[in-house]
Amino acid sequence: MNDKQHGPLIVEGKLADSERMKRESNFLRGTISEDLTNGLTGGFEGDNFLLIRFHGMYQQDDRDIRAERTEQKLEPRHAMMLRCRLPGGVITPQQWLGIDKFAEENTLYGSIRLTNRQTFQFHGILKGNVKPAHQLLNQIGLDSLATANDVNRNVLCTSNPIQSELHQQAYEWAKKISEHLLPRTRAYAELWLDEEKVATTDEEPILGSTYLPRKFKTTVVIPPQNDVDLHANDLNFVAIAEGDKLVGFNVLVGGGLAMTHGDKNTYPRMASEFGYIPLEHTLVIAESVVTTQRDWGNRTERKNAKTKYTLERVGVDTFREEVERRAGVKFEAVRPYEFTGRGDQIGWLKGIDDKWHLTLFIENGRLLDYPGRPLKSGVAEIAKIHKGDFRLTANQNLIIAGIPESDKQRIETIARQHGLIDDKTTVQRENSMACVSFPTCPLAMAEAERFLPEFVTHVEQLMNKHGIGDEHIVLRVTGCPNGCGRAMLAEVGLVGKALDRYNLHLGGNRIGARIPRMYKENISSQEILSIMDELIGRWATGRQPNEGFGDFLIRTDIIKPVLDSARDFYDWQEAV
Repeated sequence: MNDKQHGPLIVEGKLADSERMKRESNFLRGTISEDLTNGLTGGFEGDNFLLIRFHGMYQQDDRDIRAERTEQKLEPRHAMMLRCRLPGGVITPQQWLGIDKFAEENTLYGSIRLTNRQTFQFHGILKGNVKPAHQLLNQIGLDSLATANDVNRNVLCTSNPIQSELHQQAYEWAKKISEHLLPRTRAYAELWLDEEKVATTDEEPILGSTYLPRKFKTTVVIPPQNDVDLHANDLNFVAIAEGDKLVGFNVLVGGGLAMTHGDKNTYPRMASEFGYIPLEHTLVIAESVVTTQRDWGNRTERKNAKTKYTLERVGVDTFREEVERRAGVKFEAVRPYEFTGRGDQIGWLKGIDDKWHLTLFIENGRLLDYPGRPLKSGVAEIAKIHKGDFRLTANQNLIIAGIPESDKQRIETIARQHGLIDDKTTVQRENSMACVSFPTCPLAMAEAERFLPEFVTHVEQLMNKHGIGDEHIVLRVTGCPNGCGRAMLAEVGLVGKALDRYNLHLGGNRIGARIPRMYKENISSQEILSIMDELIGRWATGRQPNEGFGDFLIRTDIIKPVLDSARDFYDWQEAV
């Protein structure tokens, strides 16, 4: 079946091996239970290496010592990264104390990593501690189900600490969407929580017996803050309110940032507007988008399996019409909405409920006790006395939300004593972000998290040199082209190619509504700083009032905007 103007609805051909793996997995069980008792290796083998991702884990090893261990004829030091499912990023202080204790006692690094998927990760869990990790999460009311691989992952929600009533309504929908789209298999409970196998046939009415063709990401976003970077996601619900009451959502579909170096069939893409829906249609529309992608997504080539490629292949109108048919709902015209920013408002804010909210800047989201800055211990001390909740943001920061006036000074004192508040932190540093990359990510090509702090210091020096030290550029670094650092929605995006070699992308905007174009390929960090020195100087003297760096570069023809990434993203040679 073909659309007149586009390609086939179903891609025929030999299925990717991942499809065999899912089909043969017995609804995600595989032989994981047997692997857990195999003391000959610290890792998971065969299909289980990939199957554990459906349970929220990635197998990693310390690449800093990989060569040394190879020389010693030892296998890599395998350890798991475990990612929690935390819709909207909300967690109680009691839950926080539970994960803090586990990280301290049962991980190699002792840290908690706040991610830009609005959740936390444990890094460095040895195989013997994997089941206890899942059981700990279960004991405190959490889980890691469906935070990785070919399912709908952790659902994001704008953190918005001021509009408390509207945030609460949007957050409740983020939870409902997450629960509705979860896998139905009992594999997670059987493997990790030792629940008895129920003598019934597993069914996956939404995800299907072979799950989705590729990972799927969903957000709920409250304008005017685009803090979830909606254009990085497959499915987005933009909150439309009347006063402080949520009445419906604008639905956007098909965003995504990952690409592959050297493969022009892969590219980042902005999400497309489908239309407006009243609240009561939210879950059926979510389900219909997911099932359409389930049935039409490319299962022969994983690099082209995301929703964004399905839309490009079949056409936005065809995909939208199929969603309407399955849901029995017609999209209404998009309701007006506007984004004015996406960064977190660091520091104290008073909400409309007369409660205070303290947003703490956590560089790279890494909570660890550093010499003179015991960040992780500081958050634990706050958790012991805080009566509200914690909110993890999509910018890797932490909000202590719902603080009564009587506790405000005490919490600020604890935060300052532990280095969680630093008045010298610049707005530039607050608007810079990186993925984890080395030493634990197996896909890393260049440094990102460990590289960013010093690189930002150099950028700060350039800003001061040109007399605009109070300004900022949205700066993102990702260690490979898979998009975890969201560099493809930055004003300046660095995409790793090799050690100290990056592709430099320029021309995104501050609200995250434009993809940056490649300016220079495969250059060193020193070359990047030299280019930025010149361009920041031109911005400082030639900008219009309140004009961001990316908008300035576009207006002055230093770089051409990406208008249709499927067709012009790789025209970078003509863009400079």
